[in-house]
Amino acid sequence: MSICACACRHLAIAGAVVLLMTTETTAQAPTFRTRVESVRLDLLVTDADRPITGLTAGDFDIEDSGVRQTVDYVSVDTIPINLVLTLDMSESVAGTALEQLRQASKNVLGGLRSGDQAALLTFGDALELRSPLTGNLTQVREALDRGAGTGRTSLADASYGTMWVADGDPGRTLAIVFSDGVDTSSWLANDRVFESAKRSDLVIYGVSTGTTDLEFLEKLCDATGGRVFALESTRRLGETFAAILEEFRHRYVVSYTPTGVGKPGWHKVEVRVKSRRAKVSGKPGYLAGPS
Repeated sequence: MSICACACRHLAIAGAVVLLMTTETTAQAPTFRTRVESVRLDLLVTDADRPITGLTAGDFDIEDSGVRQTVDYVSVDTIPINLVLTLDMSESVAGTALEQLRQASKNVLGGLRSGDQAALLTFGDALELRSPLTGNLTQVREALDRGAGTGRTSLADASYGTMWVADGDPGRTLAIVFSDGVDTSSWLANDRVFESAKRSDLVIYGVSTGTTDLEFLEKLCDATGGRVFALESTRRLGETFAAILEEFRHRYVVSYTPTGVGKPGWHKVEVRVKSRRAKVSGKPGYLAGPS
């Protein structure tokens, strides 16, 4: 991509954050499609934290706004993955920690397959889209080497920016958001980020070390159906990033056509697995209404 094109993408993310700060409407926030023909859910099904495999459409019980639905489609690990790496490169991430972060990120890129894509967003005081979503993983690896730890920590702003990187792409989006400290410089209010996360079409996994604000990451990940890994240091980042990608590949993509729930607005979705003990993690719902 040309320098001008990259600059435009940088400005697009920065502009999106500014727009959210200066308006009371969330009309421009990432959302599910407002004219709902089919709802797609990205679900992790576990028993004692171990993924349950081999489920079919008949195993899922879905309620949309309290109305039971019929599952149209279930798939595991067949839709290409968009991996968005959102990495804290503030001044506290330097030296050995930065090298371990780079290596962990390169290792997880090595776990992607043909047809998968990746993007790199880094943050300190400001957000930088160092590589847009691309199948050229060499480009992403090279962008990792250019990142350096500077400035303070804008975790909320970066989390919001993450939602725009793969917005509109047909693949499944996994975002790994890493930070080693509390948010010290974001402009966005946390609640606004959480509200946008509930409506976005991606799954966020948080990874924290040091004094990261776990409450923020936990709420962010809960809103998208992901979860948080809290580590004592950056030494285990490599195995943690790899475990996240592996877990994501075990998630089910389940879709249904909403029936009996034509009202606009927020639709709460509840999913259970029939006739067995299981924990189901996924998005809490979707937004419906006229385009």
